[in-house]
Amino acid sequence: MKVTRAKCAGACYGVQRALNMALDTASEGSRAVTLGPLIHNPQVVAQLAERGIRAVESPEQAVEGSVIIRSHGVTPQVRREIEARGLPVVDATCPHVARAQKAAAKLARECGRVVVVGEAGHPEVEGLVAYAREAGGEVLVAGRAADVPAGLPGKVGVVVQTTQTREAFEEVLAALRDRGVECVVKDTVCLATRERQESAADLAREVDAMIVIGGRNSSNTTRLAEICSSVCGNTHHIERASELDPVWFDRCTEVGITAGASTPEDQIAAVEARIASLG
Repeated sequence: MKVTRAKCAGACYGVQRALNMALDTASEGSRAVTLGPLIHNPQVVAQLAERGIRAVESPEQAVEGSVIIRSHGVTPQVRREIEARGLPVVDATCPHVARAQKAAAKLARECGRVVVVGEAGHPEVEGLVAYAREAGGEVLVAGRAADVPAGLPGKVGVVVQTTQTREAFEEVLAALRDRGVECVVKDTVCLATRERQESAADLAREVDAMIVIGGRNSSNTTRLAEICSSVCGNTHHIERASELDPVWFDRCTEVGITAGASTPEDQIAAVEARIASLG
């Protein structure tokens, strides 16, 4: 049984940067917390906790040591609350997310109303909404065409969650334009996200089974699984190698593997080795 990894898979620049910054903080012997999980990968979060870096839910729970802002970023209000506590700040916000935050604020100032294409409630999306509102804009979050209401003003700014699919972005844009809305668009979909989605889809079309590795709480990994499932019915989303079921590979000659942007290399390698041992 042949095991093939997608051309683009695993931890992206922003995630690896955040991990390196957190590990550097730990290696210095500094106590530290992250606001929410540093990345959406339960195994990594557990490993960081073993190194003394635990996740908290609010600035009030950070009472000593450094505060690490996770790769998804935070709202302007949360940032001010951290600074007000006088604790050292390690800003691990992904540069692509920071660019999207600035774009949301700029569109709010220019257009007065902003549509954020993304997953409502996701921490990155909450940050984009907050930046746009602080700049004086009214904000609508739309994850699909059905979320676009009638009666929007003639001109809106559009910004997108960095890990959204190209299809979802274009679907919302088409819905806005069908309603006669003039869209001022800032395409903030991350290139790494697009590359992972496209290479996963290409591989899924060619294999008998597809394994997608990454946290179930990871939006970008979940989207990879959805994309692969649409072209390969034998697709499975797992977090760790121990979840692999040999039954999935009955009569398979080739198995494809991909992984979300929050999945480090060691987790991918463990899955590859486990599948190879089943062959």
